[in-house]
Amino acid sequence: MDALVALADGTVFRGAAVGAAGEALGEMVFNTSMTGYQEILTDPSYAGQMVAMTYPLIGNYGVNPEDEESARPQVRGFLVKECCRRPSNRRATQSLPEYLEAHGVIAVEGIDTRQLTRRVRIHGVMNAAISTEDLTPESLVAKARAWAGLEGVDLVREVSCARPYEVSAPNTRFHVVAFDYGIKRNIVRKLVEEGCRVTVVPATTTAEEALALEPDGIFLSNGPGDPRPLHYAIHACKKLIGTRPIFGICLGHEILGLAFGAEIFHLKFGHRGGNQPIKEQATGRILITAENHGWGIAGDSLPDCLEPTRVNLNDGCVEGMHHRHLPIFSIQCHPEASPGPHDSFHLFRYFTELMEKHAA
Repeated sequence: MDALVALADGTVFRGAAVGAAGEALGEMVFNTSMTGYQEILTDPSYAGQMVAMTYPLIGNYGVNPEDEESARPQVRGFLVKECCRRPSNRRATQSLPEYLEAHGVIAVEGIDTRQLTRRVRIHGVMNAAISTEDLTPESLVAKARAWAGLEGVDLVREVSCARPYEVSAPNTRFHVVAFDYGIKRNIVRKLVEEGCRVTVVPATTTAEEALALEPDGIFLSNGPGDPRPLHYAIHACKKLIGTRPIFGICLGHEILGLAFGAEIFHLKFGHRGGNQPIKEQATGRILITAENHGWGIAGDSLPDCLEPTRVNLNDGCVEGMHHRHLPIFSIQCHPEASPGPHDSFHLFRYFTELMEKHAA
């Protein structure tokens, strides 16, 4: 089946459909990871976006239920150079095309993903349309240009859980309330591995409701899109400051920054992939991290009470910060990986150490 991809700048790519039929609008981004496509597809941080993979061959190890980061794929479109139809892996339960079609994800192969990536890098993320129905370039470009886009849109309500739920293991030492702005399953697993009983609550949970659960710590999760319209989350975060140890990642990092009065800015093409080089200020170590975000905290806007702890070596973006007096810290990367390197696993242990000290 033929398929067309149109960018708002007028660029059009023609390829073959490898997923569901139909038409979709979204924000075009790219991911530089070589593996982990199923985790990328199911990461709620990609809500509203179309993802182009820079690695040329995708799907060679198939898919399986254990690698999903949420209940379903979250992307609006998926673009690859070549899609493998016959996977070779003992864990595979489906091929990638079968999985995409079953979940209604429109995907295209055979396009020049290198050219597409270069356009996004040069001109920035942009609106896009993908279709197996409208194969007229001018028409599809017009649809991409007419779409309102994601800036100022609250995407968190679309991906957050509807009601609280709990995940735990035997012999837990701490109780963590995790705000679900689009939380990945492996984040919860890593917290449980460190001895935490995790109560995941909807994004709109108030500070009073969270504290009524008597947690030892508060976790602010990753999530999609622009953090600025999330007034309910920023307000709750402000009221939680000083009550419990707080750990924020990705969108949670940005929400924490906004709660302290820092400024947020839109990155040109974002950080999406498993190879972002980060410098740890205290030790001088260089860490390779997994990231997925299009917004960042302006370093010169941090209040005096917050100290930057990590910086992105590609563009200087604030990658981590901690409060100078309170047990509060946050990072921009995804320390749970899935997919990505494990250089930041130790931060989950650091969170439990803060909770232990606070309890003492």
